[in-house]
Amino acid sequence: MSKVILVTGAGRGLGTDIAREALAAGHQVVATGRRPDEVEKTLGGPQDNLLVTKLDVTSLEDAEAAAQAAVERFGRIDVLINNAGNFFAGYFEEITPAQMRQQFETNLFGPMNVTRAILPIMRGQRAGHVITLSSSAGIIGQEFCVAYAASKFGVEGWMESLRYDVEPYNIHTTVVEPGFFRTELLVDASTTWPEPTIADYAERTTATITAWKSMNGQQSGDPAKLARALLTIAGQDKPLQRFVAGADAIEGVTAKANELLAQAEASRELGGDLGHDDTNA
Repeated sequence: MSKVILVTGAGRGLGTDIAREALAAGHQVVATGRRPDEVEKTLGGPQDNLLVTKLDVTSLEDAEAAAQAAVERFGRIDVLINNAGNFFAGYFEEITPAQMRQQFETNLFGPMNVTRAILPIMRGQRAGHVITLSSSAGIIGQEFCVAYAASKFGVEGWMESLRYDVEPYNIHTTVVEPGFFRTELLVDASTTWPEPTIADYAERTTATITAWKSMNGQQSGDPAKLARALLTIAGQDKPLQRFVAGADAIEGVTAKANELLAQAEASRELGGDLGHDDTNA
């Protein structure tokens, strides 16, 4: 069944793959990006089932305008795929407060802006599906990823809680936790690499940047396959609420779940009896 699917960050990387796969499957696609001319060129020019519109996810005004344009063109929005994001790499002390805020503006408040603009449309339809790209780094903290992981952990909490807000209106939510895919996240256009500013971190920073850059283009995951998997989820009557994408992510999330269980059990003796005495009387 054809759906109207709005994709953020459709100008490159995974967003382009999602838009292409959705068009090939016969869906109507609203492909958004900060440079719409480039988005349209990347997707092969004007098409009957394609609307390209400007959207900087850090702008609520852009999000509202994109939502309005989608409804004017196609009459509804069935699926929102919050894909746009970026990566501020580095150790905490070498990431400036301004960079940390920028990371949250794009990766957390950005999808919040777009979702805030689209939820009234979905509520009016009494139907819809919000899919937001998180990361395995939204479940598992990693070295050199403190800003990115913090923003994605925020995405996890927001999406997990949003589910309860919108379920009564037949709106589904899915949070996606990919592992390493051969997208463009590690290219300079998406990643801000830190300048070594603290001697204690300098050697590790330089070595880690080299290692991460060498990984670009070598990741095991195929973004076209991930795009098709997301469209499968979008077509489910009862969509997955959490989609762990990639064998590496599944292995990592499973290990983290076991670690959390072990930590909870280890806390039982000290933390299990902290109530007021009168509640135990």
